[in-house]
Amino acid sequence: MLKGSQHPPLKILLCAPRGFCAGVDRAIQIVELALTKFGPPVYVRHEIVHNRYVVESLRSKGAVFVEELDEVPDGDAPVIFSAHGVAKSVPETARQKNIFYIDATCPLVSKVHMEAEQRHATGHDILLIGHSGHPEVIGTMGQLPDGAVTLIENIEDAKNVQPADPDKLAYITQTTLSVDDTKEVIDIFRSRFPNIRAPHKDDICYATTNRQDAVKQIAPDCDAMIVVGAPNSSNSQRLREVAERSGCAISILIQTADDIDWGLFNGKRTVGITAGASAPEILVDEVIDAFRKRFDVQVETKVTATESISFKLPRSLQNVAAE
Repeated sequence: MLKGSQHPPLKILLCAPRGFCAGVDRAIQIVELALTKFGPPVYVRHEIVHNRYVVESLRSKGAVFVEELDEVPDGDAPVIFSAHGVAKSVPETARQKNIFYIDATCPLVSKVHMEAEQRHATGHDILLIGHSGHPEVIGTMGQLPDGAVTLIENIEDAKNVQPADPDKLAYITQTTLSVDDTKEVIDIFRSRFPNIRAPHKDDICYATTNRQDAVKQIAPDCDAMIVVGAPNSSNSQRLREVAERSGCAISILIQTADDIDWGLFNGKRTVGITAGASAPEILVDEVIDAFRKRFDVQVETKVTATESISFKLPRSLQNVAAE
C-alpha cells in the first residue's frame, strides 16, 4: 500500500485505439442529424449500433427503435437502417410502403456487399465467414438470392463445406471477426480450394484489427482485462477472447461500471481496459473512476495505432451537418 493512501496501488493500461470507429460515429450522427432536420420521432430499424447507452441516449432524444418496417406507423417520419446493413428486401419494402429511409450502413460493410454482388455476377459461389444470426451477416446474405451464399462459422464448417464447383468460389467475411480465427478458416479454404478468390482488400475492418492488435500488445502484462461493450456486439466479444488467448488470466466484458465484479480484482496490480467499436468513451471514464474509488490508480495509455478515417454523411443530411 502506498504511503498516504488508504487504497492498494493499481496500474491501468489503457488501450489506444479503443471505442467508437468511423462507421459507428457516422451512424450515430445520422440519427442525431435526422432528429434535428425532421424532428422526432425518427424510426430506427434495429439498434443503430450494439450499445445500450447509445440506444437509450438516442431514444431520449426522440428516436424510436423497431425491428421490422411493419412496426412503423403511416406518416412522413423517416426510417434509418442500422450500421450493420440490411438485406436488399428491406429498402425494397420501404419503397413499396412509400417510407422515406436513410441508410446508415457502415461503408466498410457496404464494400462487402458490393464484393458479394460482383463475385456472384461472375458466376462464383460465395463463402461468407461470419456468425449466424448477426445483423451484418443477415444483411450480407440478403444481397444475393437464396442459396448463393454459404455461411461458414468455424474451422469445422470450412473443412466440411462441399461447393458445387471448387474452381468457382470466392470468400468474404463479416467485418468484426477475430483476425486470428478468420485467418485459420481462410488457410483451410486456400488449402482445399487453391483457386478461391479473395476480397480485393481484407473485409475485417481497420477498427476491428486495430483494437485486437492493441489488446494483444497489453494483455500479456495484465492480471485482468476489461472490455467495455455490449454482449451482442461481435467486435467486443472478440476483444475479450483475444485478451484471454493472449495470456490474460481474467478477461471480462461489461456494459457499464456497475457490472464489475470487484472480487475478481482483489490483489491485482495491473488491469487492462479497452472498449468495443460501439462503446462511447464516457463508459470507459466511468470504469476508471470506479477503480479510483477502490485503488490508488496510475493510468498509462498504450498507443499501438492512430486512426484518422472518417466517412461522408448521406447527401440528405449533409446540409444539416454544415449548419
